[in-house]
Amino acid sequence: MIEFRDVHKSFGSQKVLQGIDFRVERGESFYIVGTSGAGKSVIIQQIVGILQPDQGDILVDGQSVATLSEKEFYPIRRKCALVFQNGTLLDSMTAAENVAFPLLYHGQVTRRDAQDHARLMLGQVEMLEYADTYPGELGDGMRKRVAIARAMATDPEMILFDEPTTSLDPVNARRIDRLMKQLSVERGITSIVVSHDIEVSSRSPTVWQCCTTVASMRWVRQLSGWHPRILLSLNFSMVVPMGLWSPLSCLPKI
Repeated sequence: MIEFRDVHKSFGSQKVLQGIDFRVERGESFYIVGTSGAGKSVIIQQIVGILQPDQGDILVDGQSVATLSEKEFYPIRRKCALVFQNGTLLDSMTAAENVAFPLLYHGQVTRRDAQDHARLMLGQVEMLEYADTYPGELGDGMRKRVAIARAMATDPEMILFDEPTTSLDPVNARRIDRLMKQLSVERGITSIVVSHDIEVSSRSPTVWQCCTTVASMRWVRQLSGWHPRILLSLNFSMVVPMGLWSPLSCLPKI
């Protein structure tokens, strides 16, 4: 479970988050949409301690993480993995070595076992044949899949996806969508996915089938004709429980 309580974050005079409140239940797939610069990445980076809130509290499985030290964040990051927008693979390591790295960093297994587990994870994202390939030799979609395999390596309970389909062609974007759905449905992983393009997101059937909740970073101005049971207005602006409403034809532009 992940919960934000009245979270504020500013960079200098720029206020990015102002009183954010929301809760993601275990096993839920929570999708956050909004324009570039709205603060979506700031939200998920605060969960794993890359950034800290100026005010408010963030809870992961009931534990406050808002003021944890770097060392205290280690167990949080083992249970809550982050897939960065650009993959952030280490260029000097092969795909398999990148996936094995978090296991070795946390000292969980031997190097041989880490390599074997890395190849297993690469197989699950259809990248096993590229295990000995360096990131510079892979396309954008392939690097994203390796990054997801690396996130899966520590067997996390939660995965945070920062713009997982940005810059990808439609075929690779749908492949990533399917992977996220597989993690949610087959492994029961709690996930938070952020995207800046709500129009692209709304046209992806896989995304809507995978997500249980969609939240917008801005207020929706035109609410006429919307059933009151399917719209819950919070400080976080809009939360729509999936299954109560089909958004593909009438999702507003924000």
